[in-house]
Formats: sequence, C-alpha cells, structure tokens
Amino acid sequence: MLQQTQVKTVIPYFKNFTKRFKTLSSLSKCKEEEILKLWEGLGYYRRARNLLLCSKILVNDYNSKLPDTLEGIKKLPGIGEYTGNALLGLIFNKPTIAVDGNVKRVFSRILNKEQSKINFYKLIAKNKERLFRTNRNADLVEALMEFGALVCKPKKPNCYTCCLKKNCKYFKSHNKISKEKKTMRKTKDYDIFCYVNRKRQIALTKKNQISFLKNFNLPEIKASNSLPCYQNWKFLKNYKNSISNLNLNINLYYKFSKRIPATYSWFSLDNNKEFVPSFTKKILRQVSTLF
Repeated sequence: MLQQTQVKTVIPYFKNFTKRFKTLSSLSKCKEEEILKLWEGLGYYRRARNLLLCSKILVNDYNSKLPDTLEGIKKLPGIGEYTGNALLGLIFNKPTIAVDGNVKRVFSRILNKEQSKINFYKLIAKNKERLFRTNRNADLVEALMEFGALVCKPKKPNCYTCCLKKNCKYFKSHNKISKEKKTMRKTKDYDIFCYVNRKRQIALTKKNQISFLKNFNLPEIKASNSLPCYQNWKFLKNYKNSISNLNLNINLYYKFSKRIPATYSWFSLDNNKEFVPSFTKKILRQVSTLF
C-alpha cells in the first residue's frame, strides 16, 4: 500500500485490510473483487491484484513463508529490486538497503552528484563494510527512507541540524547539485460514452482498449477526435482527471437507451457494494446530474 502512496492516506486502509484478513491463508482464499473493494480509492490497483497472487503462491508453493533471498523473492508477482530489498531488510534483517526516491536523494547529496550519474546498487555493494556495521539492518532500511523524507527533504532540507553534514559534500560545497527535474506529465484527450436508462443505471464494460484502464468496469472510451461528430450522443461535460503521470482531458457524452451492446452490463448509479475505481466514480457522479 505504501508504494507510491503517502502514509497518512494508507493508515485507514491498512487497518481495515488487516482487520478483515488475519492470516495469509485467509487472504489467499478471498475473491479479487473483495480485495479491490477494500483497496478502492488507493489507486494503482495492480498492487492489490499482485498481493492476492502473492498470497496464493506463498500458501500453495512456499508453505506460507516468504523466500529469504532476493532472487527468490523477486519471482513473486509485483516484487522488484526496491520492494525485494525492503522485505529482506525489514523482515529478515538482511544487510541491504531499499533504494527509493528518498534514499537516492540522501546518497546523491552526500556525494553532491546527480542521481542519473550514480549506480546506487554498485555504490552500496562497494561500501557494504562501512554501511552495515550494525546488526540492526531492519532499522537501517527504515531509517534511511525516513531520513530522506523528514531531514534530507526534496525542498528545504534541514542541513544545519543534520547529523551527516560533516560528511556531506552537498552541505560543504558552494557548487551544489541542482534539484532533480520532475518527469513531465503527459496530457491526453479522451471521449467517454455513457449508456444510461431511466432506472438510474449506467452500462459498463471491461472491453476497453485503453491500457491503463484495462480490466475495469467503464463506459466506452475513445481517444478524442479533433473534429468530433457523434450522432445521437449528447454532450454532458468536459472535466479533468489525473492517473499516474497522465493528465486527462475528458469529454463526457451520454444517451438514454434500453438496449446496450452485448459486452456491457447495467450498474446502478447508487450501488456502492461492488468495486468501482475512482476514475469510474467520477464519471458516475457526472452522470448522476442527469436525474
């Protein structure tokens, strides 16, 4: 849950999740729809699906135990270099470091060297005797990430109170490295078409070909035509939305209809029992203004 999501946002979700699933076994037996419903609002739903897949694999193939090597742990769905090292350090107290954005910034400033010019894992391997002098490796993993978030911050780092300033080239240098440039967000235009009926229902399908929205219940979505001409469709609203690194400019269209394509199903605009991603919820709120 903490991947790409702030702690304060995660806490209530984590509490509800662990209240519902007391054991790995209970998690592995649940349906994907229930996991997604508990995850609803957190975004990046692939994490939820991978978590469910991991639980099934661990219960069925690993006797409910997590592998204790990086090679073994990275075979699980959704676990890469960063997550694998974080788990090895936090769970098994292995001498390793989880290299996230905060940790990269700490090392980059200590060396006063741009992140793009540093191979962080080679740097750690080369300095392992200096870095891992403690048996509290789990604390070290967490401390480095927290240090980057609270002290060596992206903006206005607390250099004068920092315990590492004596060894920090960034602090000592008059020619400090510049702030890392943020990845430019892309803007895309989409037209969304909503079949609705007088029972306050909307037709949704999982057959959309938009990559970042595959396998979710949504109305029909198309990349916007520069000269749109949609016969029998009425324009409802233009609004903005954001997903990951995308800014979406959305034109919403609708028509009242009793018939819908075979791949669609009717969903109530008022029913919150089934999982609906935030992207779809925004559409439902706009369509609800028709009634």
